[in-house]
Amino acid sequence: MKWAIPVAVLSVAGLVPVWLYSPGAAHEGEINEAAAPPAQEQQQVVPQTTAPQTTAPKATGAAPKTIGAAPKTTTPQQQAQNRTVPGPAVNTSEGTVQVQVTLQGTKIVDVKALRAPNSNPTRMALPLLRESALKAQSADIDTVSGATATSDGYKQSLQAALDGAK
Repeated sequence: MKWAIPVAVLSVAGLVPVWLYSPGAAHEGEINEAAAPPAQEQQQVVPQTTAPQTTAPKATGAAPKTIGAAPKTTTPQQQAQNRTVPGPAVNTSEGTVQVQVTLQGTKIVDVKALRAPNSNPTRMALPLLRESALKAQSADIDTVSGATATSDGYKQSLQAALDGAK
């Protein structure tokens, strides 16, 4: 009985932060993959060291051999074939979902979320939905478990974008 008051006080003190908690700005708003800056590759700084002087090898007169195919270059014609078509904004119970599809001829080469709810299930589902759309080459993709509303909105916006591209 002598522990009842300290236990009650500590219980209330432990619950106060829970009662006062409110999600920060990271939990609000929408995701916009198209407006996000491109991920920049990290460059490694390699310290320069002074190498000992050596004599140059004698030239044989033969050109060095190259192995493998020449690197692929994109011509202006190939770039002109790529077209980007935005889908309509679809209102779901979780928020608005809108995608943008990039086509090269009739092939889907990229899908970006222009708008999506900024929730943990949506952030986890978007890469899976994009990968499925690229693999299926259509909007006929599986729903991501835990993000049903976002998946349905994604598929509807993607299908409308593909229909508009025809």
